[in-house]
Amino acid sequence: MNDGEINAINRLPIGQHPLPIAQYLRLRDHVPPLYGLLCINAAILAYTHRDLAPIGLTLGVPVVLAILCAARIVAWLRPVAPEALTVEIARTRLRRTIGLAFLLSVSFVSWAMILDSYGGAYEHGHVAIFIAVTLLGCIFCLSYLPTAAITACVTAIGAYMVHCIISGSEVMIAIAVNIALVAMMMVRILRNSYAGFVNLEVAQRELMGERRQAQALGEENARLAQTDALTSLPNRRFFFAMLEGLLQKSPRADQFCVGLIDLDRFKPINDTHGHACGDQLLRTIGQRMLDCCPENAVVARLGGDEFGLIVLGGPQEAEAVAQALCDVIRQPARLGDVTVAVGCSAGLSVHPDTGTTANLLFDRADFALYHAKNHKRGQCVRFSSELEGLIRSEQALDAALQAADIATELTLAYQPIVSIQTLETVGMECLARWNSPRLGVVSPEALIATAERIGRSREVTLALFDKALVALAALPAPLRATFNLSGTDLGDEETISALLQRITASGLDPRRLLFEITESSLIAEIDLACAALGRLRATGVRIALDDFGTGYSSLSSLHQLPLDMVKIDRSFALRLDDAAGRRLITAIRNLVRSLSLDCVIEGIETESQLFGARLAGFTLAQGYFIARPMPLAAVLDLDLGSEPSVWTAA
Repeated sequence: MNDGEINAINRLPIGQHPLPIAQYLRLRDHVPPLYGLLCINAAILAYTHRDLAPIGLTLGVPVVLAILCAARIVAWLRPVAPEALTVEIARTRLRRTIGLAFLLSVSFVSWAMILDSYGGAYEHGHVAIFIAVTLLGCIFCLSYLPTAAITACVTAIGAYMVHCIISGSEVMIAIAVNIALVAMMMVRILRNSYAGFVNLEVAQRELMGERRQAQALGEENARLAQTDALTSLPNRRFFFAMLEGLLQKSPRADQFCVGLIDLDRFKPINDTHGHACGDQLLRTIGQRMLDCCPENAVVARLGGDEFGLIVLGGPQEAEAVAQALCDVIRQPARLGDVTVAVGCSAGLSVHPDTGTTANLLFDRADFALYHAKNHKRGQCVRFSSELEGLIRSEQALDAALQAADIATELTLAYQPIVSIQTLETVGMECLARWNSPRLGVVSPEALIATAERIGRSREVTLALFDKALVALAALPAPLRATFNLSGTDLGDEETISALLQRITASGLDPRRLLFEITESSLIAEIDLACAALGRLRATGVRIALDDFGTGYSSLSSLHQLPLDMVKIDRSFALRLDDAAGRRLITAIRNLVRSLSLDCVIEGIETESQLFGARLAGFTLAQGYFIARPMPLAAVLDLDLGSEPSVWTAA
């Protein structure tokens, strides 16, 4: 079989059995030689009887049979269009082959028995050999179609046996019996061989089905790995992979644009209406952008309320696309009982005018966006030579943190983690806050990023950790506190050593401390991070993997990292209200439990989500519906009880 014929079998649906096609395709390799064998044997038999039998028998009949065989050889060798080969067509041709096997066996044997009436003992022996060789050829060449082989054998042997009995020659009868016995043995072997062929075809078909399923699963996993779970837009990973691909295959003269779009006034919607409402708005905006995006552009969600844009065209075309996207983003959105609206700003960079690497193009688009949000809010700003000089100066955040009095400007807010069944507090997550005299309230993400950029990451982490230890000492035992560590913290041995020294000096039970990490911060230095986590865990503190399920997390990480707990990302809480979502989240929860890890579900924003978390089997939860982050004084005013619930496995 050639590749096209094999593909004809492989393309069949899993439920459609390809055995008739496999039989037909293999017979194409065996039947033409069988017809050639019959023609050669007939020619030799006719030649040995040329002087003994009439010319009609030695020339006329063989020629007619040879023409018929040649026609069948041509028919079998005719190319087969793989797309036209179906199971029904194959079955029809196999039935035709069985009928022709009967007709040709009758024709050849009848002709041979007529010739057997001429000549002496040698000629009679030649006829017997002709019939025997013909039978063996039929059995071997028709092994993939046993019905045809058996039909030819029964027809030929039966006719020849009757002929030998009528002749009355004991020698000829003995020869016929020997031929029949050999044929019976060969038919038995044929049946066993055919059974093996059938089993092999079935096994190959099942293997092909499993491969198709594995391929489909792999493709689906690859798609999900590059898709944002909340908006169904391409995610950050897809965005940068596409950008790198364009840079690799595009000549330096080819123009395309990289854009960033950031929502304005989105945080007040989250703060006022809750994260569930904010997530619903992001889904609505994502669908609008997807519907509006032209074929030569790709829009992706990079994280939070930031979106990336790649336009295969010049800056004017990219600005038009960005403006169209901003227009649909600004349209009011109905979210339940409320109608909300947000603005947006955009920044663009152009390849190769403003950069020839992915990082440079992204950073300059980001700076253009930063400039738009601070100076031209609601507009699209293209990176230009005028902005080039601004990059050389320190950004406002860098300058503010460089001059900041970290001990006084940085504080912690505390968000309770509770037992779902009783709503009793079992722990507090310590959340960083920075209220800068220059810039006002700065987000924790901006604080950490700025600290890492200017080299004050260790100082910021230790200052916040000191405040966390003070809070833990004020909280009633066995209430626990969780503290977030960045990838930079884990990669700095001095930071880890300083944390361990502070834990020892505090005199607090290390088992009341839990450090939270995100897998995205560990990917580059996974071995170094594991070593740092091992040092911390050796003291008795616990380790939690935060934001599990956001695209980076994997089973290998759960096995690689020394973990005690997994915190399910809040995006999954949105799916607790429907049965399919609960099944998915229950599966994740069962996976975590099978690894003997505690489990907390984050982002509980509504009573129905809390109820759904209970149905899914969770025992620990965190979210705005339960409690918002609050100062330590407000935490101490809560009725925590003299004996808070023990933090047990979820």
